Amino acid sequence: MSDFVKALQIAIDQISHFDEELRGIAALSLGVSLTASALAFMIGAPLGAALAIYRVPGKGALVVIANALLGLPPVVVGLVVYLLLSRSGPLGALGLLFTPTAMVVAQTILGIPIVIALAHRTMTDLWATYGDALLVDGASRLRAAGSLMNIGRDGLLTAFLAAFGRAIAEVGAIIIVGGNIRGYTRTMTTAIALETSKGELSLALALGIVLVILSTAVSASSFLLGRVLTGR
Repeated sequence: MSDFVKALQIAIDQISHFDEELRGIAALSLGVSLTASALAFMIGAPLGAALAIYRVPGKGALVVIANALLGLPPVVVGLVVYLLLSRSGPLGALGLLFTPTAMVVAQTILGIPIVIALAHRTMTDLWATYGDALLVDGASRLRAAGSLMNIGRDGLLTAFLAAFGRAIAEVGAIIIVGGNIRGYTRTMTTAIALETSKGELSLALALGIVLVILSTAVSASSFLLGRVLTGR
């Protein structure tokens, strides 16, 4: 117990000073995860809405696949992205492997099924409630989709936050495609894993505390923004 208390005291001291390395790791983690979450949302939300509103061939199967991919193993995604971006892979000429961009790609892939599934559920309920009325009023399905996404922005915000939670907590995929390079691709989660394996529990604990604070702050800020936009 005394070791834990000592590690916690050192961690708090490190956080209070918030040195350059700690700031860099936190900034990279937040930047990569927010970018990946935004991309996952921009791709997944329209797809989820389309599955709810349009008559798509194989619609039932697509919905099942989207929900099944919620449990997509991160290390498998990391391996696939690695093979695509490696020198012998089809995208190797881009030179993206072991860069923050590769990490964004991996996290985006992990986030897209989450957004699709949650957006589909939200839009299905809204379509059942308002869809016929919108079509009777002369709205096209595309225009109706825009209106329903505006009505269901609370549910869509939840989808974004779920994707962000998956991204900010990710370890396996980004270690594979990012390489955990100090000062370049080392995020809070990969640094925590590394420092814990080295026995540097104080730094790992400091990073863990910062990770919780940042993820909570983003979620709270998004929630408050949603309240402001809805006038609640």
